[in-house]
Amino acid sequence: MILNSRYCLLLAAVALISGCGKQERMEAVQFAKTLKAAQADFSGAGKTEKDFVTNARAWSGSITANGAGRGAELDQNASVAAELAKYAVSASAQLSQVRHAIDAQPLKEEFTRGVRDDLTTQLTKRQRRLQDLRALLEQSAPQFLQYKTDKTYKGDSYPDAVAKLDKLLSNYTAPDDAVAAALASLKEKYSLTDSEF
Repeated sequence: MILNSRYCLLLAAVALISGCGKQERMEAVQFAKTLKAAQADFSGAGKTEKDFVTNARAWSGSITANGAGRGAELDQNASVAAELAKYAVSASAQLSQVRHAIDAQPLKEEFTRGVRDDLTTQLTKRQRRLQDLRALLEQSAPQFLQYKTDKTYKGDSYPDAVAKLDKLLSNYTAPDDAVAAALASLKEKYSLTDSEF
């Protein structure tokens, strides 16, 4: 009789443990589905960010090497600065969509929450960097136009914001695919297959 009740307790404990593991795995599968769905937005943000950085590097490099120019060149540089700032805003907005999608997941398990937290941290850092670049571009646009009214300006200097921008861009490294890394982490931990998500 005592042996029977111990056996029943053991079976109940095994059922409880396996049920908890199943719940954790289901949460991981659901989160993996969310990440998979977010990959298109993430890739789009990466492409926009790459195009932005390439164009901003070329533009700021030319100005730091040759100066901001005179007359129509100053108008053009102010216009380019404003357009480049819009690129930064667009990339940041796409990253925001990814962040909102993953933050909306009601995760309870420690591992999946850890994966989400790491991913959110990486996305936030990217957005801050884009905001810093955008701010410098927005600062430089009116400075170009101010040069037009400055009688001492000879065309060979440029706004301080462009120098700071050029420095930030020279240290810029392309970000890793954080969403793919998060998916790989979930796949490895829970032995997920592509067909599950």
